[in-house]
Amino acid sequence: MTTTKLHLHSEWKAFLSEELNSNNFQAIINDLAIERKSHTILPANDLIFNAFNFTTPSNIKVVILGQDPYHRKGQAHGLSFSVPNGVKIPPSLRNIYKELQSDLNYSNSSNGNLESWAKQGVLLMNATLTVREKKAGSHQKLGWELFTDSIIKKISDKNEGVVFLLWGAFAQKKSVLINTNKHHILTTTHPSPFSAYRGFLGCKHFSKTNKILLNNNQKPINWKLCSEPLTLF
Repeated sequence: MTTTKLHLHSEWKAFLSEELNSNNFQAIINDLAIERKSHTILPANDLIFNAFNFTTPSNIKVVILGQDPYHRKGQAHGLSFSVPNGVKIPPSLRNIYKELQSDLNYSNSSNGNLESWAKQGVLLMNATLTVREKKAGSHQKLGWELFTDSIIKKISDKNEGVVFLLWGAFAQKKSVLINTNKHHILTTTHPSPFSAYRGFLGCKHFSKTNKILLNNNQKPINWKLCSEPLTLF
């Protein structure tokens, strides 16, 4: 998987040309090739960079950072917290829906696909972009974080007025990469069932994000999700 064959939008290829041509990135690609010989790697190869194919760098309004992809087959499709159409909604996403209902009075969706958010400029990026099947966190030392940290910093440097939603201690550590004079950071606990009750539920991050966007003369995000499968473009 060389830079010329990446399933990645052309604007992102230009935006990340330095990162994509780095020794670190090439090492990741080489390690993945080795891993695939004896393990099932998630998400599928053509979905690893899926988060970057719904919005361009210049159109990013919001960043929601996850840790690593779902490690159960059929769940991961390259968007943090999201699952494909027809897949059972995982516990953390279920709590995200609970907060949506509480914050904006949106009824809970039976569909866990968050592509509609991504299409509006919400970058749903995991810090680690791949994982071995049934081995959570297995690729956290592969070099992905160096790559995605660079993306966060570059978004901070090149863009203006992005809202970063950092849920949980892991995501909050990334705040050092973000220029708070140019951007907005909202933090709370992770939506996991183990921590959601300690701050995530009741955080009102969805309405707060839209208020920030409106104050910056940007169109707010329509956070409402339909129960019906989304139409892909």
